[in-house]
Amino acid sequence: MAPSLKTAGWMAHQAVRDTKRLTGRFAARVPQWRRFWRSYRRYSKLPGSSASLQYLFPILGEDTGVTPVEPTYFFQDAWAFEKIVAARPERHIDVGSHHRFVSFLSKVVPTTMVDVRPLQAHMESIGFVEGTILALPFPDASLPSVSSICVVEHIGLGRYGDPLDPLGTQKALEELKRVVAPGGDLYVSLPVDDVDREYFNAHRMFTEETALRMFEPFEVVERRYIYGYDFVEELQSGPGVGCYHLRRPAA
Repeated sequence: MAPSLKTAGWMAHQAVRDTKRLTGRFAARVPQWRRFWRSYRRYSKLPGSSASLQYLFPILGEDTGVTPVEPTYFFQDAWAFEKIVAARPERHIDVGSHHRFVSFLSKVVPTTMVDVRPLQAHMESIGFVEGTILALPFPDASLPSVSSICVVEHIGLGRYGDPLDPLGTQKALEELKRVVAPGGDLYVSLPVDDVDREYFNAHRMFTEETALRMFEPFEVVERRYIYGYDFVEELQSGPGVGCYHLRRPAA
């Protein structure tokens, strides 16, 4: 089926934007290549150098003045790691979070990872269960400690091959809450903003009011926020990421 004029116009706009982005990326690499060749020429003239064009392996753009950091994963993974380790559950279940976070956590807390896609690399400390966040393979109210970091906002948008569903985030949270035992802990993060927004097919963003409503009847034990390179305790205006430690009421 041919795209509508509106869709075709949007695609043309994106094509122009992508072209500009690629052009800018290429222009940024020109000085990086210059630095690489200058460095190679200097190194090849040093006593004992065996540098050969046959074995060049250019790595560009890492000669920066600061250590590059992706702040969302940097802060939220460290936050969840610290909370879970301090709680020392007999076994922790993670649903869909980044594999690096799970691998580190599994070395200090017995951890089972649940994901729709099996891990390519095996690690003895990680228990793995193939499953979906929309139908977790656990009985009701059975798990003392569960995390799902930077996951629920993607559910239902098809980004990872999952079924399309405008209520995907709400259904994912309901399923996470279903399996947590009374008095048990749930650690989640999701994007927050001043209004609810949906960025198909990347992610959704929620006001904190909406997020807290979706968390009910769980209690909020702690909340922290990521805004750029700041990890703060107070909700601010504009887009950020909320990190929430939730607890199922004991009764």
